[in-house]
Amino acid sequence: MADKMQSLIKSIVIVGGGSAGWMTAAALSRMLPSDNAGNGMVKITLVESEQIGTVGVGEATIPDMINFNSMLGINEAEFLKATNGTFKLGIEFIDWGKKGESYIHPFGTHGVDMQGIDFHQYWLHSRASGNQTPLHDYSITSVAAKDGKFGMPDPNPRSLLSHLRYAYHIDATLYAKYLRNYAEERGVTRVEGIVKHVKQTPETGDITGVTLEDGTVVKGDFFFDATGFRALLTEKTLNVPFTDWSHWLPCDSAQTVASERVGDLIPYTKATAKTAGWQWRIPTQQRTGNGHIYSSPYMTDAEAQDILMDGLDSAPLSDPRKISFKTGRRDALWNKNCISIGLSAGFLEPLESTSLYLIQVGISRFISLFPSVGVSPVIRDEYNILMRKEFDQVRDFIILHYVATERDDSAFWNYCRNINIPDSLQRKIDLFSEAGRVFRYDDELFSKPSWIAVCLGQNIIPKVSDPIVATLPIEQVNHSLQSMRKAMIETSAKMPTHAEFIQRYGAAI
Repeated sequence: MADKMQSLIKSIVIVGGGSAGWMTAAALSRMLPSDNAGNGMVKITLVESEQIGTVGVGEATIPDMINFNSMLGINEAEFLKATNGTFKLGIEFIDWGKKGESYIHPFGTHGVDMQGIDFHQYWLHSRASGNQTPLHDYSITSVAAKDGKFGMPDPNPRSLLSHLRYAYHIDATLYAKYLRNYAEERGVTRVEGIVKHVKQTPETGDITGVTLEDGTVVKGDFFFDATGFRALLTEKTLNVPFTDWSHWLPCDSAQTVASERVGDLIPYTKATAKTAGWQWRIPTQQRTGNGHIYSSPYMTDAEAQDILMDGLDSAPLSDPRKISFKTGRRDALWNKNCISIGLSAGFLEPLESTSLYLIQVGISRFISLFPSVGVSPVIRDEYNILMRKEFDQVRDFIILHYVATERDDSAFWNYCRNINIPDSLQRKIDLFSEAGRVFRYDDELFSKPSWIAVCLGQNIIPKVSDPIVATLPIEQVNHSLQSMRKAMIETSAKMPTHAEFIQRYGAAI
């Protein structure tokens, strides 16, 4: 028994703060074992410096954030107040398929599947007969979003609101601060300082500690690299290779700025395609987050900044800030006794708000595979297989938005339209183009409704609809769709506005 106890990890050091560092600290302090007095049996230390800023590219999330907060036992209303949070029902994509067109990728489903056949097959049959109503108008999540309404999902499966799903818009800086308080209350020790040197074992190369500029040495059995693009442990110390995906996702820069909150508080993100990239609009309770992601070979920084500022619908609260990045991921996210988390692990532009999700799943995989001090290669390899798959599947979904375009008004869009895409994505597009079929592999993040929303929203129209549905009388199909549409309009009309719901549920002080 003594030998087994000695093999347990007794100290974990997280190098770097921000969302990645403090999400890791919070989850570990909650999930790792404690003694009978509630004291953590694993010492958790986070090293960060207030002199080093965080990137905070995106402030939008996906519904999986609800699961993460629930795992931590976080009260939702308290969370919204602390982060200036609002609700998010989906993303509106403007000018992506063609200029002048838009569609919504909702978090909920489209319509109701009938007789075991996906709803969109009925919509395709109806469309072929002349129905011009967009697919997203048959989603209660989308209808409520466009009406500026919000309400909680109804647990009653017979209710239309049982199909509603949501996420959040948050201030990422405030989120990190909130999680810091959470983690410190549970015994996490924060150490202020800049890392000057990383200490390693000569025999194995495992990290044993970090030396700060003031000479302080922080030792640990296991380390998380949350140092962002610097990747201080992962790249500069362990030399873990990086796989570059910029040939598939050519955007490499962002201009970001916050602006005043004006107008209606909409419960969705806007992503508007521009000449060489796209611009986001994310409403929180007290400000609006804005950013312009672009490809520097196709646009100068000055042009990108002008597009950002011209696209604001309210006064900026500061000067815009430029962020440079390279899209891709580490070949191994767990190397020796160190896991890269957040931007040190890889970067995928926040088009589908997946940044915090990839942090969350990286933490969850580690906890599920929690190792002893002498990390088994089997454990490490399993983690890397799972995490590479997560990154690759999200990558494919983001590439879909770029390749599924009919725009030919700039060199950038001409390049994107003709990208030689990964085989895994090509197979999905080919299958959908044939007869609208979508299948989910290996519990991938984006399920059927997401792929359907983007494919049909950007005019990938299948050659035929489901042959069983095609035999149904078109009058019967149209009547069913019209009834659904009417019920959704009536349901949305009874819901409170997003602003009203926030005011009584989780308004920031």
